[in-house]
Amino acid sequence: MPHPTTKIHRMFELIEPIGAITFSEIPNEEFLALGMRNYWDGYFAGRAAPLGLAPAEVVHAVFYNFADGEVARHIPWVWSKITPQEAIAVRERGSAAALRQRIGPLADTPDLLRATDLAGRAAVSAPTEGRALYAGLRALDMPEEPVAKLWHVATLLREHRGDGHNAALLAHGIGGAEAHALMALSLGMRAEEFGRLQHLPKAHVAAVVEGLRRRGLVDAAGGFTDAGRETKQRIEALTDELAAPAYDVLSADELDELIALLEPIAAAVEAVSD
Repeated sequence: MPHPTTKIHRMFELIEPIGAITFSEIPNEEFLALGMRNYWDGYFAGRAAPLGLAPAEVVHAVFYNFADGEVARHIPWVWSKITPQEAIAVRERGSAAALRQRIGPLADTPDLLRATDLAGRAAVSAPTEGRALYAGLRALDMPEEPVAKLWHVATLLREHRGDGHNAALLAHGIGGAEAHALMALSLGMRAEEFGRLQHLPKAHVAAVVEGLRRRGLVDAAGGFTDAGRETKQRIEALTDELAAPAYDVLSADELDELIALLEPIAAAVEAVSD
């Protein structure tokens, strides 16, 4: 029997902060020390490294939700300072250090080892078809050190879900900037206030919102219509469905155990801000 989608979504909530530790200060400092000019150089070098020396156009397609030209400001420039193999090592080292710092004593417990074992089984059993970034990560060696391994398996599950989320957006005709606009509205913000859109020209953001308005997803005041809210909900539900096969390898009891083991770890990560 498939696992309930509520539990699949709960896994997303728990995996997200663990995997996303890679975007925090310690990994950023590691990349800056190697010649990256800013945070985004390190972001693209680390996250795109499993794709090898893919051109900016390919990274843009795989990452899906960056505005035209954003990727090209970093790829391939970063590869003049660091190789993809070096970026993978830097990212792992910095992410493991950041995660260990956040979770403190939990790093050296049997519960972390058990959680890593269960999550790792799921992380390497998910289908790779149509999941370019996840497949690239699957091709990497699994770290042996427990905290680094937990970060790695969380990243595998995070990017597997992310690849599926992009497919769900595509299926609903929602582009990258539009996805950020819908996210902003779901958080009770205007699209213009959302961090990932603020740096874009105002005319660009206005055109994105106008396109959503013409489709009946946004009202004249810039808020959700019922159709817009329903579309966002369908996308999230489909994302959960597409993420579910990763957990088929676990029994119901094992998935419940994994959720229980990850909850204090994720809580510790989220309790500390950079």
